[in-house]
Amino acid sequence: MALFDRFKKSDESEMSFIDHLEVLRGTIVRSLSSVLITSIIIFIYRDWIMDNVITGPLNPDFITYKAFCDLSHWLHLGDSLCMPPVKVSLQSTTFGGQFLSSISMAFVGGLIVAFPYIFYQIWAFVKPALKEKEIKNTRFMIFWVSFFFFMGAAFGFFVLGPFTFNFLAGFQLGSKGAITTIPTFADYLDNLTNLILGCGIAFELPVIVFLLTKIGLITPKFLTTTRKYAVVIILFVAAFITPSPDWYSQTIVFIPLYTLFEFSIFVSRWAHKSVKKSEEEQWD
Repeated sequence: MALFDRFKKSDESEMSFIDHLEVLRGTIVRSLSSVLITSIIIFIYRDWIMDNVITGPLNPDFITYKAFCDLSHWLHLGDSLCMPPVKVSLQSTTFGGQFLSSISMAFVGGLIVAFPYIFYQIWAFVKPALKEKEIKNTRFMIFWVSFFFFMGAAFGFFVLGPFTFNFLAGFQLGSKGAITTIPTFADYLDNLTNLILGCGIAFELPVIVFLLTKIGLITPKFLTTTRKYAVVIILFVAAFITPSPDWYSQTIVFIPLYTLFEFSIFVSRWAHKSVKKSEEEQWD
């Protein structure tokens, strides 16, 4: 109710509780409609998306395999960063498996494509509750949230996807090769979705740090003191998802994740200085 109390329909009159619910209903309807429309488009072109996007990390000609191999040769590391293409055959174990998976593929794709519009609708609903100074401090919020989300999604698809599937497909339990990995398409799609959405959310760290610093829940000093723990966690994650134990491939994954953390510290410092400056101006 505290949020609703700050909404104003105009400078002279305040919106009623029913008006707020009506605005919220419109926000939800427009957001769901955007997901539905994009999902329908993806479903119509499902075969092309399946052949050229979804199964990309399993394709021997996928751009990531060639890019990392070329990088390895350019750095004079031989074939250290070259990953053998994943050799797996996906299967569907039920009559409706492929159809249900295509629905899931369309929905997740629609959610990703419509993300900027969905956040815009959420922001448009919350924005009237903010003060003029708060709106000024959160300028370009839609752009930055969308930018980091898509950058994270791209990292999950082009980097973590190939590394993860290459490692999991090549992992063998036992020395006699008695177990053969034959994953279902639904399982592959779930893993790919988790990687893309997970990285998209993880890359929102600078935005989250900015907001938490603005409201005083964290400080640059706190992030700096936890740097050593962050390094250990990021190293562990990089070591787990890379296909081989060599430091070359682990470094490729570690660098962007740690860079994101350091950038978040920079963002926190900038936001903290802005807060201090505003407080000093108020006292003056």
